[in-house]
Amino acid sequence: MSVIRLLVLGAVRMHGRAHGYQVRNDLEFWGAHEWSNAKPGSIYHALKQLAKQGLLVAHEVAPSTVGGPPRVEYEITDAGNEEYFSLLRASLTSHDQRIDVLSAGLGFIVDLPRDEAVALLKQRIEGLERWRAGVTEHYVPEDGPAQLGHIGEIMNMWVHLADSGAQWTRDLIARIEGGAYDFAGEGEPFVAVVPDGDPNPYATGPHPEDLR
Repeated sequence: MSVIRLLVLGAVRMHGRAHGYQVRNDLEFWGAHEWSNAKPGSIYHALKQLAKQGLLVAHEVAPSTVGGPPRVEYEITDAGNEEYFSLLRASLTSHDQRIDVLSAGLGFIVDLPRDEAVALLKQRIEGLERWRAGVTEHYVPEDGPAQLGHIGEIMNMWVHLADSGAQWTRDLIARIEGGAYDFAGEGEPFVAVVPDGDPNPYATGPHPEDLR
């Protein structure tokens, strides 16, 4: 699954229309450059590719104050919205993806209705439980990892990851069912962006396209 696609589509969608620097600034503010491949070059490349694929539409606006060609602003299309929600749902249900996939999904989880978010997370638990059951067909946790030599440590780790992942997900479901956060249709959406004029403490430095 492409994390950068989910992140970029979600960031553009949150603004309505956004240029590359806004998208990059938001993702860096969320720390996505630390836990995913959302580096400046990847962000600008993804914007252009998503526009070529019809998931974003590019608008040329007035040239920047420093001169040069017109700045490009991006807007999500109907097809882009479909792709965004497909990626978002997959990120919350897939138990066998990298941690950056789940992290990206959590960043946008409130774009879903509360009941749907809970249902997707329950699917995640079911997947983790199936994974654990598959591991324990060959490995008995109670007998300890030494039963398979040092290779048993791998299966021991898998069992612990499945157990901790399932418990964390149950705790999240309990918070959501208890009324935490504002989900789609429940009020003003939470927007985690850097306010206009405020410095981004997590910015990684300029990129050539930022000057456009």
